[in-house]
Amino acid sequence: MSKKGMRGKRGSEQSEDSRASRHRFEIPSREDVLGILRSSGGPVSPKRLMSGLGLPSRKQQEAMTTRLRAMIRDGQILINRNGDYCLVQRMPLVVGRVTGHRDGYGFLVPDDGSEDIFMSPRQMREVMHGDRLAVRIKGRDQRGRPEGSIVEVLERNTSEVVGRYVRESGIGFVVPDNTRITHSIAIPPAKAARAKPGEIVVARLTEQPDKDKQPVGVVVEVLGAADAPNIETEVAIRAHGIPFQWTEEALAEAEALGSRVTPSDKRDREDLRELPLVTIDGADAKDFDDAVYAERVGAGWRLIVAIADVSNYVQPDSALDVSALERGTSVYFPRRVVPMLPESLSNGLCSLNPRVDRLCMACEMHVNQQGKVTVSRFFPAVMRSHARLIYDEVAAALEDDRSSEARRLEALMPRLECLRGVYRVLTRARRQRGAIEFEIPEVTFAFDRRGRIARVVPRSRNDAHRIIEECMIAANVEAARFLKRHRMPVLYRVHKGPDEEGLEDLAAFLEAYEIRLPRRDRIEPSHYNRIVDRIKGRPDEALIELVLLRSLPRAVYQAEPHGHFGLALPEYAHFTSPIRRYPDLLVHRAIRHLLEGGGPGDFHYDRAAMDRFGIHCSNTERRADEATRESLDWLKCEFMQDKIGEEFDAVVTGVTDFGLFVQIPDLQIEGLVHVSSLGSEYFRRDLVHRRLSGERSGRSWQLSDSLRVRVIRADLEQKKIDFELADGGTSDGGSKPRQGGGSRRRRR
Repeated sequence: MSKKGMRGKRGSEQSEDSRASRHRFEIPSREDVLGILRSSGGPVSPKRLMSGLGLPSRKQQEAMTTRLRAMIRDGQILINRNGDYCLVQRMPLVVGRVTGHRDGYGFLVPDDGSEDIFMSPRQMREVMHGDRLAVRIKGRDQRGRPEGSIVEVLERNTSEVVGRYVRESGIGFVVPDNTRITHSIAIPPAKAARAKPGEIVVARLTEQPDKDKQPVGVVVEVLGAADAPNIETEVAIRAHGIPFQWTEEALAEAEALGSRVTPSDKRDREDLRELPLVTIDGADAKDFDDAVYAERVGAGWRLIVAIADVSNYVQPDSALDVSALERGTSVYFPRRVVPMLPESLSNGLCSLNPRVDRLCMACEMHVNQQGKVTVSRFFPAVMRSHARLIYDEVAAALEDDRSSEARRLEALMPRLECLRGVYRVLTRARRQRGAIEFEIPEVTFAFDRRGRIARVVPRSRNDAHRIIEECMIAANVEAARFLKRHRMPVLYRVHKGPDEEGLEDLAAFLEAYEIRLPRRDRIEPSHYNRIVDRIKGRPDEALIELVLLRSLPRAVYQAEPHGHFGLALPEYAHFTSPIRRYPDLLVHRAIRHLLEGGGPGDFHYDRAAMDRFGIHCSNTERRADEATRESLDWLKCEFMQDKIGEEFDAVVTGVTDFGLFVQIPDLQIEGLVHVSSLGSEYFRRDLVHRRLSGERSGRSWQLSDSLRVRVIRADLEQKKIDFELADGGTSDGGSKPRQGGGSRRRRR
């Protein structure tokens, strides 16, 4: 894309201008609106605002209203009870998105990253999970949390709900599958679309909830019975509002791009087609973002990471771009992928398929014996993947040079050996800087003809996985450094350390095991690794690692490079997966803009746009994770339905007042041992030691204890599995801090 194509209106304002362009006039910018509101000294009426903006005609005012609605949605302004426009920053309000809880209450997650605000069940009656709100903090609840009162609903997040259709006393309801939505949707008799009680349906909301009434809807789709094949994926997609249908405009744009790289697209690019770049992925992968190559240069290595050049095809504010931003990420379900881009791009024109010309953005790095990148550069190129390799076959070839895999890959073995050499020095450098190392066990599922889980297969990581991981991290680091050096507005991957409350809990827990944690202002990733090294081989190793893992927050996207705690890096960005992650596409656009001679001032996006993108992309990532997790929970529950009465070895993974959460390690399946099945006595939870103890018997259970459990219930509707102790309530637990068993885990 040329520099000229990268310029224009800022981010989301361009789409707001589309209506005005049809009428051949321009409308004032957001900053113009904010300027009037700042200078007014108080709320401004719509008539006065339109006059101040110089918009006398009705058509101009209608177009301007589109922008004002977007500013309300983004939390910049709001309308008070008198209908006047106000600056949110001048009011004692907090703007954010609400997260619902299955027990009826919720939390407002502020846009500015400040402390979450508790929303009582009474307040939550007016809103639904995901709505954007402006709230006033009215005090603190009994637990000391700030408590909010709704001032304005800025944006409704839920337009459709998927769930079970039920009828009670002749009245129809849809009970949402998403447990964060606690409202039942009333369905008028004539709006049920012949749905039968118990069937899974999609209801479109015709009336949103308020403090006096529940939401009302109409059934628009009947998905089928709860045990229908693939129903869990269809439910998860709709329950979490994952866009899965393409607009006609987006499909037309994708089709117009064709299936082959054109000669004009290859101009002004370095030619890497003779370089034996290869992709290394899982056996079932279809979209190939990245290819790698390494060679020895002096005492070090030359490493090239070539990434699919999606930015060449997906232009800012195009229909494809709008769809990609809305999705934010590809979503990988066990048996289906909802891609961020149409398959003609994600699996075709953009995918680095073998033996065909493809456009790429390459990162060339020179790595020394200490694992340090001494020189790096980015450049657009045309490449041709020389092989589509699979993790397991590469690992087998590197492990045994006489294996059949090594013989088959004989021509590529020198390059693979060089890649392994780079991986080893990069790994050594990672350990020296103190990046956190947890080993997280994973499983895959094999399905039968009915679409149900037939068996659970452990999935282990090998050197091929680690080679690609280290190469991708290196390229991501160089992208972050390059963009930070040029002060480009872009999204960074940010992973903060544990917060003050989490750190206090962790310190109290570790103290009981005679392990001291440094003060809050000195905590570093290396401290975690020192603890892991210190406890290695101890019987309580798994317990302590589990608590360490849970003390870390979730990584997010932000416009400032606040560092990545887990990787022990001062700056980090996602560059290597633009086919499936929107932040990577933004990083590519920023790099391309710099390579074409541009700078921060004439980039298509500004810092404010990146702030909005960061919130949105973090939310879409969380949405994808929750959807895939719920579909897996559905499948696991279905898998356990015919195992009622069977016994399994399990490990305690959570301790609550109402019982023990346990996991069957071999199956990675979790469920609850309710406190009522532990014995006829009162039980007390020890928050410090994560232990549940019987007051009369003295029996106790804590994190990572090994148990023998029996399956007593698998509730598909609630996606819950219940266990009881197979030995009738006896345990090898004790009243002192105990030794844990189980698997080591790692969090990245």
